[in-house]
Amino acid sequence: MRTQINVKYLDHPEIKEADSILRSCVHCGFCNATCPTYQELGDERDGPRGRIYMIKQLLETGDISEKSQTHLDRCLTCRSCETTCPSGVKYGRLAEIGRGIMEDQLERPFQQKLLRWLIRKVLPYSRRFGALLRLGQLGRPLLPSRLKTKVPDRQVKRSLPAQQHTRRMLVLGGCAQPSATPNTNIVAARVLDKLGISLFTAPEAGCCGAVSYHLSAHEEGLSFMRRNIDAWWPHVEAGVEAIVISASGCGSMVKDYGEKLSQDPAYAAKAQRISELAKDLSEVLFKEDLGQLELQGIGRKTAVHCPCSLQHAQQLGGIVEQILQQAGVELTRTKNGHLCCGSAGTYSILQPELSQQLLANKLADLTIDTPEQIVTANIGCQLHLSTKSSIPVKHWIELLDPQ
Repeated sequence: MRTQINVKYLDHPEIKEADSILRSCVHCGFCNATCPTYQELGDERDGPRGRIYMIKQLLETGDISEKSQTHLDRCLTCRSCETTCPSGVKYGRLAEIGRGIMEDQLERPFQQKLLRWLIRKVLPYSRRFGALLRLGQLGRPLLPSRLKTKVPDRQVKRSLPAQQHTRRMLVLGGCAQPSATPNTNIVAARVLDKLGISLFTAPEAGCCGAVSYHLSAHEEGLSFMRRNIDAWWPHVEAGVEAIVISASGCGSMVKDYGEKLSQDPAYAAKAQRISELAKDLSEVLFKEDLGQLELQGIGRKTAVHCPCSLQHAQQLGGIVEQILQQAGVELTRTKNGHLCCGSAGTYSILQPELSQQLLANKLADLTIDTPEQIVTANIGCQLHLSTKSSIPVKHWIELLDPQ
């Protein structure tokens, strides 16, 4: 794709990267075949190729319309198109840059601005989110039926093992997970304890930065990243083996810290090291001897939902299935595994109608073989699927709890 960037953007720090990505596109359209929104809406502007042209137009003319903004907002950034693309176009990164410029240039309606601001001021802060969640759980009987399903049940926390092993790994606590699904990391610690690994958190670490960054508040997102690096760095210097992330959406972002902070002289090297140490929980267990867990009674029919952040962003599709099969879990057939469930971070809040359509499609695809439960690898997907699923939805690590 030939480009001629507008002079007003030539000093933009990310413009060379955007230009390079645009030039790598050969407009073949293979991406549209695996794009959830294009498949649902059938509009070229709601597929990756059309959105690439809109970003190109923005960078060449300096103009963006509300209609183009709407089509770019509808993008899930699931990155299924990247898995399909024969030219290796980094569409997700291009979308981030394009949306960032668009957000600075085009004023949003007040209601949209307020909603995005509220999300950024609540969701990334575990105490604020936890307090609101607890309030919702207490008042759940009084909520309208459409809201009741969105409030997850309160989990009874399981016990944490003592930290007694020489092998030590950090774990990202996250923002929503500690209050919404606290047993995910607790069970991860229990499983790794049986494998001779102590899992611990750095209390000063928090949100990975994805919420702010994906809402085009890039500097705010980078601040979250720097805070996590500062919290983890003493442990990195002490020789921690890995930084484990049990939410694949967060893992995708932490693995990109090196790229996101590459222009920051104070953090570039540290960020790259953090990205190298970042591992999805499945990557860690895949290399361990699961026979040490002595698992029993986990043969319930199970459908695996592989989040977009795991299969497309981290390129780890199929790894959870292999672990569960090795552990003796009976997996059921599913279809269209490459398509997004509609959660996509804050997408289910900002694009509720389209998100619900994708959710209905995903649940139908996951239950074609009448499973007894669904497992996934990302809290956002877990909570989203749970709102409409007639069977339990869990994080896959819960199936391996040594009890």
